[in-house]
Amino acid sequence: MTEAPSPLNMLLFRHTKRREFITLLGGGAASLPFAARAQQTAMPVIGFLHGASPVAFADQLREFHRGLKDAGFVEGQNATIDYRWAEGQYDRLPALAAELVSRRVTVIAAFAPAAALAAKAATTTIPIVFLVSVDPVEIGLVTSLARPGGNLTGINFFSGELVAKRLEILHELVPAATRIAVLINPANPLAESTVRDVEAAARALGLQIQVLNASNGREIDAAFTSLARDRPDALFVGADQLFTVRRIQLVQLAARLAVPATYSGRWHAEVGGLMAYGTNTADSYRQIGVYTGRVLKGAKPADLPVEQATKFDLVINHQTARMLGLTVPPSLLARADEVIE
Repeated sequence: MTEAPSPLNMLLFRHTKRREFITLLGGGAASLPFAARAQQTAMPVIGFLHGASPVAFADQLREFHRGLKDAGFVEGQNATIDYRWAEGQYDRLPALAAELVSRRVTVIAAFAPAAALAAKAATTTIPIVFLVSVDPVEIGLVTSLARPGGNLTGINFFSGELVAKRLEILHELVPAATRIAVLINPANPLAESTVRDVEAAARALGLQIQVLNASNGREIDAAFTSLARDRPDALFVGADQLFTVRRIQLVQLAARLAVPATYSGRWHAEVGGLMAYGTNTADSYRQIGVYTGRVLKGAKPADLPVEQATKFDLVINHQTARMLGLTVPPSLLARADEVIE
């Protein structure tokens, strides 16, 4: 007859088995979740810093995602994007940039000079990829285009050259115009340089300009009240994310006053603006997506040269021209990338 185990032995046996079970459970059941957690932790986070709104830049955002995909990254699969939109309020950008830095994102993608400068002020260690329309060396983002140095690089297109070309095209379309109103957002870091560029281009063409400022929707209405009183021959709307967000308001006000107007982005012409000339934003947003992906793969911003935007769009709304009683020169129609009928 086998001797029954003592109560002490039974207690030790149960304790040993329980410990082995917990070890097995902890090791086996936790191993897969740990791998998943490790994978999730390792997933890079892109800080997305933009001065406008997601509604106004939905098409451009898709192109940014396309560029990321071209570089091997898909949101939700092997990368996360933490979005910060200033909704046209540039004074919010420093706080939004600080939020992204506090979240320790892997890289920051900053769109337009105000966002890029806010990101640069917020961190000297997190890589920053920017899209700006001004010389990034001149405003202190990088030390040189070929070898940026520091933690920033990106895509650049020079607004001064675009300003002169846009005014030249407007003059070609409305040759009788001699007095041009220029609408600028004074909160934009490029405001002063844009005015200088317009003044230089206007002198070369023998035109007079009148500068109007607007940094929100109410001030845009006030600027057009001034236009209604002064009756300039044409309107030059500066390149600014606020004016992109407010494009329908701008186009409708210009139509109400029957003033020929030129804009910086094709989206204005698509909603009824007379003409637009500027960087092909779809291509630029795709480029910054690719560059962001390269940084995620380990490239250092200091070693990535600042790329130049190479695609520009001239879009003419022929229907609006007819409504304004304008005849678009055949040479201009031939040069246009798109003519909206």
